[in-house]
Amino acid sequence: MNAVVRAGSLGDDTDTVVVPARIHGRILFVPVPRRVVLASGIAGLAATAMPTATPAAATELADMGSPFEHFAQLRRVMIQTDNLIGPRHVLPALQQHLVSLATRRRSTRGTDAIELLALETRYEELAGWFAQDIGDERTAHGHTAKALDASHITGDTDLTAYILGRKAQLAVDTGHPADALGLAAAARPGSRLEVIAVLHEAHARAVLGEGSEAHRAYDTALALLGRAGSDGVWGSWLDAAYISTARARSLAALGEYEQAAAGFDSALAVLPSAYRRDRGVYLARAARAHAGTGNVTLAARIGGQAVGIAAETGSARIFGQLGRLDQALAPATGEDGVAEFRASLDRIVLHPA
Repeated sequence: MNAVVRAGSLGDDTDTVVVPARIHGRILFVPVPRRVVLASGIAGLAATAMPTATPAAATELADMGSPFEHFAQLRRVMIQTDNLIGPRHVLPALQQHLVSLATRRRSTRGTDAIELLALETRYEELAGWFAQDIGDERTAHGHTAKALDASHITGDTDLTAYILGRKAQLAVDTGHPADALGLAAAARPGSRLEVIAVLHEAHARAVLGEGSEAHRAYDTALALLGRAGSDGVWGSWLDAAYISTARARSLAALGEYEQAAAGFDSALAVLPSAYRRDRGVYLARAARAHAGTGNVTLAARIGGQAVGIAAETGSARIFGQLGRLDQALAPATGEDGVAEFRASLDRIVLHPA
């Protein structure tokens, strides 16, 4: 497969997808006409159109006996699928099921309607996360805002706190760390969710260059985790190892690359194989950290492993780190493996003329 096809003009087509492209030497996520992506040879990146609801789907909804468990199970399956192949192919399905869920919820009354709205809110939050991970910031903000609005209607304070935390995460990841601080503060409900909010605050502090404050926040998160129970449905994945990996990301943002690289290497050693997309994220971040230490040969080798997962999943988090790695390694193109890594990355991104 040869993805280094000159795409010509990006065009004015309304049917667009957000894809990674090399522009002025940097890898950026940009909206591109689907026909251009299909012509480029990287057709897998074109798979984010939201299908239209069909009369047959409406009939199936009408015949559904217990919709809550049906849609809850679908959500669990899509989370598992995302772990394996990334969100680019999963998001359209989730958005279709979200339309169906909203249709069913609007025809329901009473407690059932509230329960379905809470589930719909979780679908919106998950859609926002998937959109963020494919680099579509506008769609990510839209779904997450809808989730926050709906959470207030349900009266579930934990749900609202969790989504405020997600908005904090989205803010810092899209270049607005100062906004993330306020959102993280609002997302501290005094339960296990408080740990998640403090983690978002910690990384925002790191991005702002406030190293001491970032480290104090991570220490606070560990202390809170030690006191937190396992109440509720949120943050079941949260443990000391997760916090350590989150701290490694912040260490890299602070330029403390030796410690960051060690943290990511440790995380990769214990990451379950089912988390294929997350392995790509950790590999890319580890490679960037090793490049920061000056070990460009190891960075290029690890980065090359992440390239294949980036192509499979379309994850913007992987592409973003690989783009930074590409820039860091550019002066060392003559070193072992560096040219090969940069060429492999070039093969999976668009090159607009």
